[in-house]
Amino acid sequence: MKLDKLNLAIIRHLRDGRKSFNKIAEELEVTENTVRARVNRLTEEGVLNIMGTVNPDLIPHHNIIYVGIKLKSRELVPKGEEFSKLRGVISASIVTGRYDIILLVMLKKDFTLLDFLANEIEKVSDIQTVETYVVYKNFNQQIPYIF
Repeated sequence: MKLDKLNLAIIRHLRDGRKSFNKIAEELEVTENTVRARVNRLTEEGVLNIMGTVNPDLIPHHNIIYVGIKLKSRELVPKGEEFSKLRGVISASIVTGRYDIILLVMLKKDFTLLDFLANEIEKVSDIQTVETYVVYKNFNQQIPYIF
């Protein structure tokens, strides 16, 4: 799907997920039906996902960690998909640099870092090394609440 100027403008306006299609249409000088049709198509094509997000620092007894993973094999895409399905994983990204895959993971009081490492990471084969980074403070980060 082509992301033209109008699609990108609509997406920018949707940063405020509660903004009405009518208000967006007025500000962009198009019809409400145009905005509605574009949003529907962007959603159907998997380009846009409208959801509530939270500041992870404000959720009691929850922590965010980043996990760097170096693989033994070069099966990056299949392994990235496997990691993305593990409990607690918000996102899995194939990256350049020291690691092959970086995970963004949410932990909570009854799902600790040890639980994640011992019970989830072990479900994926071909891991060479794992390094974790506990986040103490976030800036400008909003995440979906997954638990």
